[in-house]
Amino acid sequence: MTAPATVAAEGPQTARRISSRRLILRRFGRNLPAVLGGGVIVLLIVAAVLGPHLVPWSYDAIDPGAYLQPPSGRHWFGTTQSGRDVLALTVHGLGKSLLIGFLVAAGSTGLAAVIGTSIAYIGGWYEKAMLWVVDLLLVIPSFFLVAIITSGSGESAWIWLVALLAGFGWMLSARVVRALTLTVKEREYILAARYMGVSTPRIIRRHILPNISSLLIVDATLNVGYAILAETGLSYFGFGVQSPDTSLGTLIAEGARSATTFPWIFLGPSAVLLALVLSVNAVGDGLRDALDPSSGSGGRA
Repeated sequence: MTAPATVAAEGPQTARRISSRRLILRRFGRNLPAVLGGGVIVLLIVAAVLGPHLVPWSYDAIDPGAYLQPPSGRHWFGTTQSGRDVLALTVHGLGKSLLIGFLVAAGSTGLAAVIGTSIAYIGGWYEKAMLWVVDLLLVIPSFFLVAIITSGSGESAWIWLVALLAGFGWMLSARVVRALTLTVKEREYILAARYMGVSTPRIIRRHILPNISSLLIVDATLNVGYAILAETGLSYFGFGVQSPDTSLGTLIAEGARSATTFPWIFLGPSAVLLALVLSVNAVGDGLRDALDPSSGSGGRA
């Protein structure tokens, strides 16, 4: 009779824990359009920062021997009717549009976070008054108001543009933030903090905002695309960035007049704008899917 084979006792294998940040990055990495969009955004940011130092022409320099010249070895994107290099103008306009987009997104999402959480947490007369303000701002024709204020602002028009776009872009997001805050404010740890005498700003900053941070990240990302398109539209009609400064919107407006005869003035800035907005939207969709555990778009964790 043979002795039974002994099996080496092995302790239970503990499952490897994955942090939430790593899980989000893994889900985001499986979304190919989002990854490609993120790469394009990084390249465009690098081009906006380093481009002015690498392009042989300055955006305000004039080549007197090259008026409306097509792309060549001397001017890679061609020149405008005033002899300015289209590539240099595009790089400078890209930087201005990115700056406006990021500043508007930060301001708009910040206002939505602060006002939305405070409305839901404080409640009472403050909630009624602020909801009335939100409803009022939603019906104001913001496009015409921004156009009127920025039309006579000169070189500081882009600063007014940032302030006004951020000031008119937070209301819908604030309503969503309020709804999420209403579901969070009655949780045990927030009630405990309130009974311990923790101040309202501290509770909002330390306990409520971290729980809705996923929404705020996605909102800020999508607001970049919204701000860039809004700036482009206003600049196209002459109400945004004012000369001698330039942005993608002003370049597209200038090139649209001669899009069929001298297409290089129009195509360069338009292609950059299209790539930028599509990439920002792809990253926003990817972040939304990665941060939402119920979404199947990010694949299995």
